Amino acid sequence: MKIGPKYKICKRLGSTVFDKCQTAKFTLAKDKAQKKGRIGKRPRQMSDYGRQLIEKQKVRYTYGIAEKQMSKYVKEAVAKKDVKPAVVLMENLESRLDNVVYRLGLAKSRQMSRQMVSHGHITVGGRKVTIPSYRVSKGMKIGVREGSRGSGLFSNTGEDLKDAVTPSWISFDKKTLEADIKGKPAGDATEHMFDIGSVLEYYSR
Repeated sequence: MKIGPKYKICKRLGSTVFDKCQTAKFTLAKDKAQKKGRIGKRPRQMSDYGRQLIEKQKVRYTYGIAEKQMSKYVKEAVAKKDVKPAVVLMENLESRLDNVVYRLGLAKSRQMSRQMVSHGHITVGGRKVTIPSYRVSKGMKIGVREGSRGSGLFSNTGEDLKDAVTPSWISFDKKTLEADIKGKPAGDATEHMFDIGSVLEYYSR
């Protein structure tokens, strides 16, 4: 997925969807812009479509996925019976292999975790998997390829993992760098910086 200037994208969306924007400098600039916009100007009302579009873009940039893939995830979520579409959509997003690697704390960003997967550093069930969108499920074992452990990518892993909090649906051994998927991704969209309901509304037009 090709990404434009990250700082400008964060500014346009009003959200820190990239690590580059998760700084005091960005927060101060954002607050300054908001104050400037309130002085002597009548607030412009955003349309429902505009709001939904922004929420959809937040999700896409947060997980680093293309429009085609995003649309596919939404269709799967809506088609599933007896389960709320919002729950299924979040499961689809969180179950991506690159996201799991990021959630484990092995990578500082999803962009880095995507590179780890694409370059063959991550295994599923002992076999190398190079597809970032690969969907993990209960019972699968995720690990770092033996030949990759000496790579510079993992040189500070031990230190980085000290403060890492592993999701409840994953069991992770920080010494062996091996994880077991215990179930479906837990939690809900309110834990994130976007409104998943608005995303579904966007695609229902």
